[in-house]
Amino acid sequence: MQAFTFSTTRTIINEPGSARQLGALCQQQGASAVLLVTDAGIVQAGLLEQVLPSFDAVGVKVEVFDAVEPDPSDSTVMQAVAAAQALQAELVVGFGGGSSMDVAKLVAILSHPQCTQSLADMYGVGNTKEPRLPLLQVPTTAGTGSEVTPIAIVTTGETTKAGVVSPVLQPDIALLDAELTIGLPPHVTATTGIDAMVHAIEAYTSVHRKNPLSDMLAREALRLLARNILTAVRIGSDVEARSNMLLGALLAGQAFANAPVAAVHALAYPLGGHFHIPHGLSNSLVLPHVMRFNAPSAKSLYAELAPIIMAEQFVAGSDEDVTDRLITWIETLIQKVSLPNRLRDCKVPEDFIGTLASDAMQQQRLLVNNPREVTEPDALAIYQAAW
Repeated sequence: MQAFTFSTTRTIINEPGSARQLGALCQQQGASAVLLVTDAGIVQAGLLEQVLPSFDAVGVKVEVFDAVEPDPSDSTVMQAVAAAQALQAELVVGFGGGSSMDVAKLVAILSHPQCTQSLADMYGVGNTKEPRLPLLQVPTTAGTGSEVTPIAIVTTGETTKAGVVSPVLQPDIALLDAELTIGLPPHVTATTGIDAMVHAIEAYTSVHRKNPLSDMLAREALRLLARNILTAVRIGSDVEARSNMLLGALLAGQAFANAPVAAVHALAYPLGGHFHIPHGLSNSLVLPHVMRFNAPSAKSLYAELAPIIMAEQFVAGSDEDVTDRLITWIETLIQKVSLPNRLRDCKVPEDFIGTLASDAMQQQRLLVNNPREVTEPDALAIYQAAW
């Protein structure tokens, strides 16, 4: 018998149109003042127009903080904290992609009247203390899974990121409303969808805390994501495909929250830090190459996932052959959803690869989860293969 601990968000609501009841949901949590954390793009896209009236309808005061940027900085977090404190917020809503949801997690802790920590105190694993305000997450992309993870990532310098990992960050409620994702552009649908697939694949092959529940969730996540990503990219108005992508991303989030991600993410982070490549695309660029590197140690696990991901295109064979075909299938998928597949296509200069490899070595909290040890020369070779 394997001993393990599994934690996740306590309530999940999965219903198209449910965001129109957000005000009532916040009221049910006992809140009379709510800070909604989002980004300017969400406001410009009109996604809040159906949502904000629900607060007025139940007499709950709501303020929108819409200054979250991709790869949010520590200063943005503190601006949002100040907004929550000025409002005397009693609940925080994260509304958007992973960046907005990550900021919301930190705001819920730092704006609590009894908080004694600084943001810097919280960096790392297990350093965050209660109490925190109630936290409700509404994802508008099907990718990060942040609505069910105890993790927030902050940009702390020009190019460096720090993680806050603690059960205290685990949201109370995740609300999945596929109608909010219908207007997502195809390239965003593609990058976030591949991101979610990476979460599930890395959780399944993680050498730390891999467990039967995370495995089950990773498999179902990959079934939903692999079968729906092309439809969601090509026919954005397909609510069923959008719903399946949202649920798949959530299940992948539950999986990697309990069996952490590894080298794909470790090598993706420097690409985001130096070149501001969106996180999902950074993952997509290195995924096939990390899988090839991992194959000697992880081929049996990749072979278990292959029939789930490839469906009717799966052909049985040795673990090596099946793994090769799976990696080729994923490379073909990346081309089908029209994502760039080489670092040079994203304006990464070849002579910068050494810096990327050096920076990737700083992500030891992720690299320790990888099924095969990654040295700096290994990272360099993976980046060269991706260039």
